[in-house]
Amino acid sequence: MISEEHLKVGLDKIPFPFDQKGEGLLQSGCIESLKIEDSKIICILLVPVLKEEDQKKIETFIEDVKRYLKIQVPTHEIFVITTNERSSALSPTLPLKPWGIRNIRHIIAVASGKGGVGKSTVALNLAVGLKNLGLKVGILDADVYGPSLPHLFNVHEKPMMFEGKKFKPILKEGLALMSMGFLMDTEAPLIWRGPMVQGVITQLLTDVDWGDLDVLVVDLPPGTGDVQLTLAQKVSLSGAVIVSTPQDIALIDARKAIGMFEKLEVPLLGVVENMSLFICPNCHYETSIFSHGGARKEAEKRGLPFLGEIELSLKLREASDLGLPLDQKEGIATSFLKIAQKVKDQLDAFTV
Repeated sequence: MISEEHLKVGLDKIPFPFDQKGEGLLQSGCIESLKIEDSKIICILLVPVLKEEDQKKIETFIEDVKRYLKIQVPTHEIFVITTNERSSALSPTLPLKPWGIRNIRHIIAVASGKGGVGKSTVALNLAVGLKNLGLKVGILDADVYGPSLPHLFNVHEKPMMFEGKKFKPILKEGLALMSMGFLMDTEAPLIWRGPMVQGVITQLLTDVDWGDLDVLVVDLPPGTGDVQLTLAQKVSLSGAVIVSTPQDIALIDARKAIGMFEKLEVPLLGVVENMSLFICPNCHYETSIFSHGGARKEAEKRGLPFLGEIELSLKLREASDLGLPLDQKEGIATSFLKIAQKVKDQLDAFTV
């Protein structure tokens, strides 16, 4: 079996295009990490913060690395991830003008300040709603530490490579899906520093052949960290949807998420109140388990659109646990469709 050190020495024969001395990848310090894990080779390369005109050069360089590794270990899948040494702090040297992704009209982020508010479930059903309104839709699961898309769609296959360069997204329920969970063992912890995560997010966006999409829904991890910042700086977002439960503890962090997008000058499409109330399936009595109306009040206070309420639903929970699509005849599906219509109306206004 070929060793990691052998591969590193071989990679040193490839000149690093951004090294003034023309040294190879190993001597220039470009190789941040190279690991052989099961049937995969994961190579993380340190590259400087690049200008837009350097993009072609880095793409060619990455292809050279992939080609070498594939020749050496043809039986393994090759993953080459680029990152830079800068942390997630805002930097004036980062690109000031985010770029779009070819053939994707709109990219929207679904975010929350706190975990456990049902953001991924809302993102999935928002995407389904947009699809049911006649749009071509994809979903990117950007939570690299805790990907949920494989479970929510009951998909455990790996995406195919297109001409050895780009991944083909998984197609399910009429949606194009991509998640780190499709590429790695979903039960194994991912222990990566912030810059590595930034590189992964960039490549999940650009190294996937999304095809023609009207909307790409990006399911962000909780909080206001590396992934959120990378997305806002790397691609032109049409807007963000904030998900919160009505209780005060969730709204505290939702305000932080709203403030982050305002600072990054990303349009806010509105706020969704999830787990808004519980309706007993037997007697139909309504109970506000997590309070009620808090997200609506916060949206009104900040002058943001309130997109709607989603009840705490046993049917929705069961569908999510089984990885099955929500029955579109259920009342909660109508709630998601109304939210999707409000989002679509705003996106349509952007393109007029």
